[in-house]
This record gives sequence, structure tokens and C-alpha cells, in this order.
Amino acid sequence: MDTWLIWILAGLLLLGAELAVPGVFLLWAGLAAIGTGLAWRLAEPGFPGAVAIFVALMAAGVALALLRRRALGPPSLNTPESGLVGREGRVLDADGSGLRVRLGDSDWAARAARGTATPAGAIVRVEAVEGTVLVVRPIG
Repeated sequence: MDTWLIWILAGLLLLGAELAVPGVFLLWAGLAAIGTGLAWRLAEPGFPGAVAIFVALMAAGVALALLRRRALGPPSLNTPESGLVGREGRVLDADGSGLRVRLGDSDWAARAARGTATPAGAIVRVEAVEGTVLVVRPIG
């Protein structure tokens, strides 16, 4: 079997393993192996050259991923703000210790946004989340 084909098959195997193993590391290794196989097909660099190409491609892939992550900022998936900010609810209790707000099918501790009074029964919109406490503002 040709060496370039072994590199490409190894890369495809690594990409397939990425589906079964959590993380993103095998993706870069698989893409680097496929790139090394293609480079071997074009130039036959020998084993030391192939290893150098593999390492360079893997480093380039990881560096690009890190730069992309930095450019996009922190992920907003699975953060309290991503699912709660902007939703509307009803104030259940408004006593001296804080508010209780019904949001969907659950009750949340809440506090009124600065400069607002929020009586029991008022409809509110979530403006922010601080830990497990919602910051709400009355609608209307």
C-alpha cells in the first residue's frame, strides 16, 4: 500500500474517532494526517519530512482554532443569560427580602432593576442574571 494512502486512511480513521471521543483534538490530528498524505502524494518528502509536515499542519490548525475562539469571544451556550434574558414572567411575592418571579414552570429569586418598583402580580422582563438571582424590570 502506498504511504500517502496510509496517511489519508489514518486521517479518516482519526476523523471517525472524533465522533466517538469527546473533544476536538482528533479533528486537528485527522486533518493534519490527510494534509500530510496529500503532500506525500505530490512530493514524497520522506519520513522526517512527513513528520514535519504533520506537526506543522496540526500546529496551524490548533492556532487557527484558538484565534477564531478569541475573535468570537466566550461561547454563549449553556450560560444563564443565554436562555433567561429577555423572557417575561410574573412576580409572585414582593416582600422586603426580595422578589419571587414565576418564569415558565419554575420560580426564581429576583430583584428589581435600579430605580423600579415591582409589586406582586406585575409582569416583568428579565434584564440580567447575577448568579441565581434574576434582575427584572416591569413591563409597561
